[in-house]
Amino acid sequence: MEIGSFLFYDLETSGLSKSFDQVLQFAAIRTDPALNPVERMEIRFQLRPDVIPSPFATITHRIDIKTGLAEGVTELEGIRRIHDAMNQPGTISLGYNTLGFDDTFLRFSFHRNLLTPYTHQYASGCGRMDLLPVTALYRFQASDGLNWPVDADGKGSLKLEDLNVANRLFSGRSHDAMVDVEITLALARKLRENRAVWEYMLGYFDKKTDKARVDKQLPVHWETAAGMHPLGVAVAPTFGFEQGYRTPVLGIGTSRAYKNQTLWLRLDTDVLQETSPESVPDTTRVIRKRFGEPPILLPPYDRYWSKLNPQQTARCTANLDWLKTHADVFYDIVSYYREFRYPEIPNLDPDAALYQNGFLSKEEDQLNRQFHKSTTEEKLALLSRYPRPYTRELATRALFRNDKGLAEGVLADAYTAYMKRVNPDEATDPLVDYRGDHRRTPATAMDEIDAVLASDDVALDDEQMRLLEELSDYVQERFSEPTAG
Repeated sequence: MEIGSFLFYDLETSGLSKSFDQVLQFAAIRTDPALNPVERMEIRFQLRPDVIPSPFATITHRIDIKTGLAEGVTELEGIRRIHDAMNQPGTISLGYNTLGFDDTFLRFSFHRNLLTPYTHQYASGCGRMDLLPVTALYRFQASDGLNWPVDADGKGSLKLEDLNVANRLFSGRSHDAMVDVEITLALARKLRENRAVWEYMLGYFDKKTDKARVDKQLPVHWETAAGMHPLGVAVAPTFGFEQGYRTPVLGIGTSRAYKNQTLWLRLDTDVLQETSPESVPDTTRVIRKRFGEPPILLPPYDRYWSKLNPQQTARCTANLDWLKTHADVFYDIVSYYREFRYPEIPNLDPDAALYQNGFLSKEEDQLNRQFHKSTTEEKLALLSRYPRPYTRELATRALFRNDKGLAEGVLADAYTAYMKRVNPDEATDPLVDYRGDHRRTPATAMDEIDAVLASDDVALDDEQMRLLEELSDYVQERFSEPTAG
């Protein structure tokens, strides 16, 4: 894995919706391969006029809606700068849980701002990593050198803020983007102290290396009419501390609809033996693995297998025995997941249509590149040249969201029509993302604020109370009418 530089980064966002929320703060530190800093960058964003911040996000990152979001760059400008940084040749972009959230969030941000959403993953020697699954593997395989935090029940924590406290990595308030980057970089340096493990770990984020390891190291446990089925151990934080952040898996092939997804059947579930042809999606769990991305797949060597808990091992053995005596059911499982396609979402909003609408044409890519090099007048002239309404709408939104003069001038009709959908007359008519989830509306935001204030599980300090009050005032003033622009 040839590395020109690492770009450690973190985001603070207006909420968790990858399609509809926006970046509010971006921070990054570029280092050389030895993790020595060579460049720092920080970008603060203006709040887009159509974005309704989540109250949960607001009380977490504590960015003031009146002052913190009034200044800064437009989304179009800020996202373009992030895109440039991540696409600098030889850049490996990484953070803590970046492949679980930040990377996908940025992919949709690139998409709606007419920038290539995938080139930072592969082009010009670029790639991605994530320290969270790496840390999960270190926790049980190479734990020396770090203090590992536990809660009152003795359960381990991989939260970045807890690791920071336990190891005194960096002083500063968590959920500030630059502070979190400094903590992540300090954590990486600690992990790199075991150079052999660190260098080997890098290979799990290189597609060719990751695939070669799986093909060579994971033994074929079973061969059926459906093919060969290797046995392995999948490592990811989502499997939980009590399971050692790992689960035993059996390979069942590759998705026919999504060629980059390999399929791995979990062997430690307690309902697997209840499977029938009709119940496959309810009684089985399959992990979709893309090479170069989590989960990390390990061979079933004793040093890895022994970290499974006794209950997992017993269920795995029993489930494998059951599958071998129910070959027809196993074939149904394999067939279901190989043939599975995600359902198409009707009336999917253009902001959320990255996956469903597929790759852009060469003509559209060329127009997008020209868009970013053009003056405002030239951009307006380009709109009519987009061949599909979908990409034409993205370009139109990129203009009126980032230029108040256009929203109130030549694009006023388009802007007003769009804002009616952001703030619909009926609660049953919100915009929908690629998972079928509704875009946050002013009404749902107010309900969320009320829920936070009424919750016994959330202890709010004075600053958080003030932030929620400001957010409430903003939503009511900004979106006072369903047709507000």
